[in-house]
Amino acid sequence: MRWEPDAKTAPGETQVEAGAVDLARRTLALPSIFSPYAGFGPAAAVPKPTQANLRRFAETPLVRRAINLIKDRIVAMDWQVRVRRGVVAEEVGYVKRKQRALRRMLEEPNAVDSFRTLIEQVIEDALTGGYGAIEMEATGDPELPAQMWPVDGATIRVNPKWDGSAESPRYSQVMVGSMPDQAVELRDDQLIYLRMNPRTFTPFGLGPLEVAFETVNQFLSAHRFAGKLAANSVVQYALWLNEATPSQHERMIRWWQDEIEGTGRVPLISTEQKPEVLRFAQGTDADLRLQWQQFLIRMVGNAFGLPPLLLGLESDVNRSTAAELADEAFRGAIEPLAKLVAEHITRDLFAKCIGWREFEFVFNDLSARDEDTELAIQVQLLAAGVYTVNEVRAMRGLGPIPSEGTGHREQGTGVAVELPTAQELEG
Repeated sequence: MRWEPDAKTAPGETQVEAGAVDLARRTLALPSIFSPYAGFGPAAAVPKPTQANLRRFAETPLVRRAINLIKDRIVAMDWQVRVRRGVVAEEVGYVKRKQRALRRMLEEPNAVDSFRTLIEQVIEDALTGGYGAIEMEATGDPELPAQMWPVDGATIRVNPKWDGSAESPRYSQVMVGSMPDQAVELRDDQLIYLRMNPRTFTPFGLGPLEVAFETVNQFLSAHRFAGKLAANSVVQYALWLNEATPSQHERMIRWWQDEIEGTGRVPLISTEQKPEVLRFAQGTDADLRLQWQQFLIRMVGNAFGLPPLLLGLESDVNRSTAAELADEAFRGAIEPLAKLVAEHITRDLFAKCIGWREFEFVFNDLSARDEDTELAIQVQLLAAGVYTVNEVRAMRGLGPIPSEGTGHREQGTGVAVELPTAQELEG
């Protein structure tokens, strides 16, 4: 529909009502996965392969260490539900009651899970296969506006021909071995589908374990070989008997296997010539390929965005670099995933499912530096009049306090009162 300018519209401008014009996309989404024989509906959805191998690798010690470093740090963060930036809290009805309802909904997502167990399962799937899924259903209850359940992301299929309509299914869940017509269709406001490293040519994400798949496979092979070598189950030498007949060789082998091998006895050999030991390797720790395994550990750490220090390699780390490496791990591996989870909760759960677009979910620890440094910066900003006490308390997840005695300069009054100390602010 085209709107003609009215009397209040400036010359050359056109008044357009929000949501009145339907804009159809002209480009084709995910063109590389279509073929002339592609079908429609749930049967045409694209599956996520190799989930069995990925989850088997996720149970190995090295990969489990990398996953737990990221996952446990995120689920242990303090979080809050606050009014979004750009929204005036006084203009939102029942702000406090809605915030309490949203917090209760997140702390008690269903009858079984808590917020920690729910998010922990989603992050596990995201780091393993690049997918994390949460089913959500609005309840209509203002005290508990929605319920959520974790979903196996490997069973979720994405409809590449989704038209963007809120009523058409965007996802479907297809169990292994089930028929396509048995798929459970889900709308966009019924499922949170978290993708790591999204790309244009596929509807699926790319998890760190997928990136390190070949490296982990090589590490497990090298580790298995080193274990057999250390357990003496791999032969590293041979005995050379000079001028011995084949029958003597066979008698020697049978005698060794029957009388000596595995018994701990001292063998006594009497021959005209001394037998010679031929070694196939050096007989040192270099045969275990430890440097090669360390290189593979570094590659796995690169895939997960973690320094080798956190995966057990401490040989080239000192006190001056350890703190920087730990901060790099937080900024490079933990913070991006935590922000991705927070954005999905804000956009998909609060806005799409419930319809409360005035609120957002944030992790309090994402913007925090070292605790002492953070306190010093906040006190300096308070002294300069950049922040008020209530604004700083909101950053720390605390509620506001009355303006009397808060110890800040009220904007526009020019009256300065005593600032709180760092101990009072922290308390």
